[in-house]
Amino acid sequence: MNRMMLLMLTAALTACGPSQPSETVDALVANPERIKEIQRQCKEDRAKVGDELCARAAEAANRRFFGDRPEQKSK
Repeated sequence: MNRMMLLMLTAALTACGPSQPSETVDALVANPERIKEIQRQCKEDRAKVGDELCARAAEAANRRFFGDRPEQKSK
């Protein structure tokens, strides 16, 4: 019985991988302060923040820099 419980626990923990960042590039483009915060965190400890979120923040910063801003679309 203990072996079966251990196997079930191992299977459950294996399925629990690191969660994906919930912040999309589009959401970050609309929030420049959040982009700055994530970029600061990436400089301090990229391993803790995660490569994917750092890449999303970089892409959002590029989109804002090159003119893909929500406030520009309303004009």
